Amino acid sequence: MTMKRLLIDTDTAGDDATSLLFALRWPGVKLEAITTVAGNVPLDLCTRNALLTVEKFAEGTPVPVYPGCDKPLLRPQLLASFVHGSDGMGESHFPDPTLQPEAEHGANAIVRLVNRYPGELEIVAHGPLTNLAVAYKLDPTIVHKVKHVWIMGGTRHFQGNITPSAEFNFYADPDAAQIVLQAGFPVTTVGWDITCLYSLVGGEDLDMLQQIDTPASHFYHQINRSALQFNREFGGLDGITHPDSITTAICIRPELMTKSARYYVEVECHSEQNRGYVAMDTRPHPEPNPFWKGGPPNAEVCLEVDYKRFVRMLEAMLSGSYGQFE
Repeated sequence: MTMKRLLIDTDTAGDDATSLLFALRWPGVKLEAITTVAGNVPLDLCTRNALLTVEKFAEGTPVPVYPGCDKPLLRPQLLASFVHGSDGMGESHFPDPTLQPEAEHGANAIVRLVNRYPGELEIVAHGPLTNLAVAYKLDPTIVHKVKHVWIMGGTRHFQGNITPSAEFNFYADPDAAQIVLQAGFPVTTVGWDITCLYSLVGGEDLDMLQQIDTPASHFYHQINRSALQFNREFGGLDGITHPDSITTAICIRPELMTKSARYYVEVECHSEQNRGYVAMDTRPHPEPNPFWKGGPPNAEVCLEVDYKRFVRMLEAMLSGSYGQFE
């Protein structure tokens, strides 16, 4: 079996930790490092939650956790603890982990590891893209050395989850998102539209997951309970949303993504009213004109996902039984 090398860049809250569970527990995956970035909760909590998840579920040598940027490139810090709980983990308030973070900055760790594993390392970024933008500025050659970058961010012609037009990660640091998307990385984006349409787990499927009696399953339901309550009370969504974990699941098993397309993508950074909005040129034959300064496609955009297969992946990961995927 070919080992898949991953680095996850995360603003660790409930579903971010679910994503980490996929990377820590799925056969054939080697999670080389976790870098943390302020987003859902402040950086120290993001780092604590990542260390906690590693301590509980990593087998063998613990995965190193590198704290990164504690605020966006140009803007004030924006947090989403109102969704995920004050601790980011469903108001679980777990005891402090014994593991300690690494001294190296997350952006430096990204640069070092991409150069250490040229053509092998895949990055899953499911927080604001601040760390990855800084890493690119430190060493622009990493765009040609990383195997692939999977980004949870933006939304394709769909409502946002923080404003009517924007998804949280791109809204929190639109300048970083624009830098990364224009840099030339081999990129696939998984937007908030995919979250709502293909990874909202409720009803009988959620009941089934709640019947799994393992430490991973108990942890999953505990850390996602605040988001579940928020979705039901304010989001109009009857279930747990999985924006981050479905992105990692697609990275691990790309056949989960059943339809995608390549578009020219850019992020609105100047209009506060539409800050973080993702403009995708989906026109089949853009006519030349002096008003649009776009370009050739710069990102693969996920359009459809096999929901039932994603639920089976969740079931397999939480139960530890992977037979149907071998």
